[in-house]
Amino acid sequence: MRKQQLIDPKLWSWAQAPAAFADSFSTDDEELPERLSPDVADLLASASWRACTQMPSQIHVELLAAEFIPDPLEGLDEQSVQWVGEACWIYSCRFDLEEDKSGASGCETSTHDDHLDLVFGGLDTFATVYCAFQPSLPYLLGYAQILLNRARSDCSVNGRKVLVADNMFRSWRADIRAHAQPRDNLMYIIFPSAFRRGRQLEEATLGRDKHWPCWNGDPSRIFVRKAGYNYGWDWGPTLMTACVQLDPFDPFALSDTNWPRATVSANLVPKLSLSWQTSDAPTHLLVVAQLSLHGGAKVCQASWSSRNSEKAEWTFDSAEVELWWTHDQGEQPLYDVQLDLVDERNGEVLDSATRKVGFRRIELVRAPLSDGEDGHTFVFLLNNVPLFLGGSNWIPIDSFLTNGSPPRYRRLLEMARDGNQTMVRVWGGGVYEAEIFYETCDELGLLVWQDFMFACAAYPAQLDDFRHNVEEEALEQVKRLRSHPCIAIFAGNNEDYQIAEAEKLQYDPDDTEGDWLATNFPARELYERVFPALVEEYSDIFYWPGSPWSEKSTRDQTEGDLHCWDVWHGQQAPYQDYGKLSGRFVSEFGEHRLDEKDERNPFSHLSSPGMQGCPDIATVHQYLGKDHTERFSESLTFGQHNKATGWEGRVAKYISDNIRAGTLLEDFVYATQFIQAEAITSAFSSWRRQFTGGASEARCAGALVWQLNDVWPCMSWSIVDYFERPKPAYFAAKRASAPVAVGGHRFTSRTYPDRTSAAEYEDTTYIELFASSSKRRRVKVQLVVTAYELLSGNCLSRKEYDRTLAANGSSELIKFPISASYEDVKTPVVVGARLIDPESQATLAVVSLWPEPYKHLTFPSPKEVNLKVKVEPSSRDGESTLLVQAARPVKGLVLRSKDGNASFSDNFLDLLPGEPQRVLCKHLRREEELEWRCEFPLALSVHQTIEAHHSLDPADLGDTAC
Repeated sequence: MRKQQLIDPKLWSWAQAPAAFADSFSTDDEELPERLSPDVADLLASASWRACTQMPSQIHVELLAAEFIPDPLEGLDEQSVQWVGEACWIYSCRFDLEEDKSGASGCETSTHDDHLDLVFGGLDTFATVYCAFQPSLPYLLGYAQILLNRARSDCSVNGRKVLVADNMFRSWRADIRAHAQPRDNLMYIIFPSAFRRGRQLEEATLGRDKHWPCWNGDPSRIFVRKAGYNYGWDWGPTLMTACVQLDPFDPFALSDTNWPRATVSANLVPKLSLSWQTSDAPTHLLVVAQLSLHGGAKVCQASWSSRNSEKAEWTFDSAEVELWWTHDQGEQPLYDVQLDLVDERNGEVLDSATRKVGFRRIELVRAPLSDGEDGHTFVFLLNNVPLFLGGSNWIPIDSFLTNGSPPRYRRLLEMARDGNQTMVRVWGGGVYEAEIFYETCDELGLLVWQDFMFACAAYPAQLDDFRHNVEEEALEQVKRLRSHPCIAIFAGNNEDYQIAEAEKLQYDPDDTEGDWLATNFPARELYERVFPALVEEYSDIFYWPGSPWSEKSTRDQTEGDLHCWDVWHGQQAPYQDYGKLSGRFVSEFGEHRLDEKDERNPFSHLSSPGMQGCPDIATVHQYLGKDHTERFSESLTFGQHNKATGWEGRVAKYISDNIRAGTLLEDFVYATQFIQAEAITSAFSSWRRQFTGGASEARCAGALVWQLNDVWPCMSWSIVDYFERPKPAYFAAKRASAPVAVGGHRFTSRTYPDRTSAAEYEDTTYIELFASSSKRRRVKVQLVVTAYELLSGNCLSRKEYDRTLAANGSSELIKFPISASYEDVKTPVVVGARLIDPESQATLAVVSLWPEPYKHLTFPSPKEVNLKVKVEPSSRDGESTLLVQAARPVKGLVLRSKDGNASFSDNFLDLLPGEPQRVLCKHLRREEELEWRCEFPLALSVHQTIEAHHSLDPADLGDTAC
């Protein structure tokens, strides 16, 4: 087998480039030399080298481990580390090409001696790699430092430049056979500042102090193929990284064009197509292909003589392979496709390539609406089944990507799945994600909307070098991702078409034949010509030019996908109006509004959508630190951890419009979480209501909340905070996206008996109840509708109805006026609805409809509410069941443990008298306090220490149900 690890990760070291070295090669037009001169070698030797603590390695993480910088994710320390992104950094490594006598880990030489490839999975961003043979290289690997002592002439032997990289999103390969020796090789990777280099490229292209439109971050970022969020976004810090990532040694033979095409025909017949290429393969080699269920039985196998390139196809029936589904629709069977290159003379396997595949058919259907409404649908069909795809936008896992461990990826994606999400969108201002991300989505049954890495800017695609660099990037990523069953769509960019519209660039949607490279929106050439051609040639994935995009306007609610911008920014519409702000597919709950323009960036802009909410109070404590003078929402530190311009006014508006909030920090945290959760409920519930199942009937077929996760501890639009603590909005989205969900709309209609007078009128409050089901069969349910007086808790009405929910769509359940039923009731009435399985009597879904705004309500006192939480231990270690009940209606009950580390199956609960709710809880220690709070007058907190793990008493359920 040919694949080996070329370099032991433990042999890497790092250093800041000496000032004289950095000054010598700081400009873009002065490239590093082809060979390292003795003078340069001396400069490198004089650096203060330290052993890397991890590989892949990121320079901020190394500096933190060495205690050279404070943690930029805490307090106000982000600003104090800005120098790191403007410095020049060097990595070095000594390596052998054969195992030494001591058995130290090195690398065996290739079976074929004609070439030897050095492969990097990623270099962030501008990097030059040198290999130097060291005939005499004494070195010491200590606890904290590597000392490299070299003779002045050492690098003159073969200190040659072997690779120049300029794109964070590409892997890099260099043949080092001509420069490497069996032992004592030394490699340097020199990283100049990407920020400084970007500024130089911008000035060289546009002239001094001139910029192209760019929302978020320094406008020079458009010239650099680096993650946009590193430059700062309205939810993340400015941290310009430098990073090296290794790939396994892979010198020969089965190229990356070998890939299995797992397709499914229109009549759901699975087919596997294989193609491969072998480089310089002798005639005595065989290619052996095998398909097997992952971890299971072999399905088929065949072999061919290698003649440079071949193809093969198999067709299967349903008994041989199963179809891949999203987690709400079925199972996720994965199959291993293995290609072996075998020497038929002795049976030796010279090379091997393995891919996992899943058999599924994904289509994007845009059909005229059957009811004659304007526009076309935007519906994904999975195995011929139209789906409403509820989910979230995924931003990079961390400010420092090397902190993204596989377990951390899996935990976040499992939270998405457990939150009833079926699609995640990899946003175009971050990175093409690590392989573990896509593998986990394959396993969990999550579809992926994949952006190309362009966001909120007009990119300089008129530059030949830039365009060709991007073409290589796109080709590599399409080839890498195309075999994953989770990939549903490639999209050309994030919001670049909105840049073109807002900044009035030379963009005419009707001009489909023009010379776009000659305009000031040249990247259209990439989005509508280059990328679609690559995706079509090298994959079976659907391509979409941008997000949002439609043939005419990005703001068209009847065509394409939409970023809904009118809540939070824009007109700052009430979140209760989300149902009116729908699109055919809402790929962000987004908004767009030009904001204050700073001197450096005249096109500064806030593009993040949704509704902001504070993280868990434990997370707030972490980033505010121990300084009690900063423990308020208006403090400098609190503001440093919210990057959205004008957030204070927007948050205050939505709070004051809806609820009464106290003055403590804890009150502010809860108030923002309350508003965010209510907004998410309104959006998901109302948009899912518009999905009636058919590909030609869905007025809305998807909603992706901005955003799932955070890159640092902060207040943002995320529904899960940096430490993986879910916000109340996470549970709101989970309930609204459940396989069976119930929703409602409460509104008041005013009529005037005398049409000539406005003095006399009648107000009637109506309740509309509806349900959504993702099940592919009709579901019989019992609808129970109750009404309670808020202050007394008295049951005013209880009615039951038999209903049958439509398969895979929404169903209208009932509409009735409150005033007709409760004319003598002078206090507010809370209406509840439950869907019950008529056979098991299990509750499938619940909802409560309250008079709004909540700030006008008089709530019962905590004593009258008589909130009780009882705990029963589970048979599983570390799990408990909480029984939660109240004697009066309760709005927005949030459960948490004192340390913030307990997890709950449900939260942000609405309680009705006599209708207790059960919540599964993990990691609740016996001696720990369980805390809760809800929306009482002035958002008062209710805290109570419970006697953990006592048995449930049926009498605790009370007898107050209707």
